[in-house]
Amino acid sequence: MPRMIDQIRASKLPSNMMQFAARGALQVPSAENIEILVHLAVHNKVFGELARMTLAGWDEKSSLAAASDPQTPREVLDYFIAPDNMRPKLLPALLENPSVPESQLIKLATSAMRDTIEVIVKSKRAMGISGVVEALKRNPYLRKEDLTSLGKPPAPVEEAASPATEAAPVPTPSVMPSTTPVAAAAMPQPEPVSSDPAPGAPGAAGDDVLDVEGDQAVTTYMKDNAAAITAEGEKRFQSIGGVVELLGQDFFPVLDEAEVAKPAAPSAPASAASTPAAARPAAKPAAPGKPGEVKRENTMQKINGLDVKGRIQLALKGNKEERSMLIRDGTKVVALAVLEAPKLSDGEVEKFASQKNVLEAVLRQIPLKRRFMKNYIVVRNLCANPRTPLDLGLGLMKNLMAQDLKNISANKEVSETIRKLAMKMYKQKMDEANKK
Repeated sequence: MPRMIDQIRASKLPSNMMQFAARGALQVPSAENIEILVHLAVHNKVFGELARMTLAGWDEKSSLAAASDPQTPREVLDYFIAPDNMRPKLLPALLENPSVPESQLIKLATSAMRDTIEVIVKSKRAMGISGVVEALKRNPYLRKEDLTSLGKPPAPVEEAASPATEAAPVPTPSVMPSTTPVAAAAMPQPEPVSSDPAPGAPGAAGDDVLDVEGDQAVTTYMKDNAAAITAEGEKRFQSIGGVVELLGQDFFPVLDEAEVAKPAAPSAPASAASTPAAARPAAKPAAPGKPGEVKRENTMQKINGLDVKGRIQLALKGNKEERSMLIRDGTKVVALAVLEAPKLSDGEVEKFASQKNVLEAVLRQIPLKRRFMKNYIVVRNLCANPRTPLDLGLGLMKNLMAQDLKNISANKEVSETIRKLAMKMYKQKMDEANKK
């Protein structure tokens, strides 16, 4: 008896059965259902869009089994690894599947974003393919730490430096100042009091309350994500997207206090030898002034000087500006820490939901928090964000109002699947409104 997929390829099924097939409702094994859906998504103009939406929400366990099985048809594997259809949970299995051709892995490595690169460099098979390694080296989203790990163990210098840098940011709460004393007025007075309160400061007690709340958030987050933090090691801050990532951190050198002070010392005798004594008073005030300027470093310099643990503390206890930069951190455990910050406002989350330069993991984490999903603007921004994963966007669109659906259907930046579904849902809502 011929398989159902063979009858579909031969166009022997009636229209109603084809629609059942595009919804994944045929009574066939899961692997054959996936094969049918991929065939329709790629080759059928009538039911292809419906099949693509069905595949985007297909059962993860069955999809993972197909992605890891070497016997899975080539067309299915090619569909799953295509950037427009890729689901993050399937990527590790696809990278290790010997039936996925090397050419596809090279293509993926060439255009991969930061979160995809992190998965590729952990794949033994992918790292054993010279074409993939070369493609990664040309990828502008590759970090310097990743370069050292392409075919080589991490440099021992970094390992030796890790204990010192790891301990540095943890005991320094002064790096993360509390900046919202207004919220402290509504909170009960804390039982523990900081050992170094600001003398004579009327808002010191309220600041201590916020410090305690932030400290608790840091302790909880560090404990819950200990394994991920250890795995990240001593990664430096690198922003997702933007000029900093494309040009590299070396393009924007950060001078520390010693480097700033060094040129000031020889400049005094040089000016004394070549110019009269009248020139010295102009040079002397600059020397004490420069260390002060370094201490009042800007936010980017502060973040660049922190390791992973320090940036997590800043994400949980810092101010709005610091959170707005750390949400774009290429280190996932740091970026996700921003969403756990006690002082995070709804307005910030609305902005994060619309950003294209954040990790996919951030956009997936936002809907998991009920507080955020109560905010309609957050839901709307996620649906309209071209960076939002297809399966996530499709699931959220049912919550949108008619006008927002219409706007998304005309948004050329989002995928064609999202646009078509938005238009379909918009027409359905208008028809329902007209009937009333």
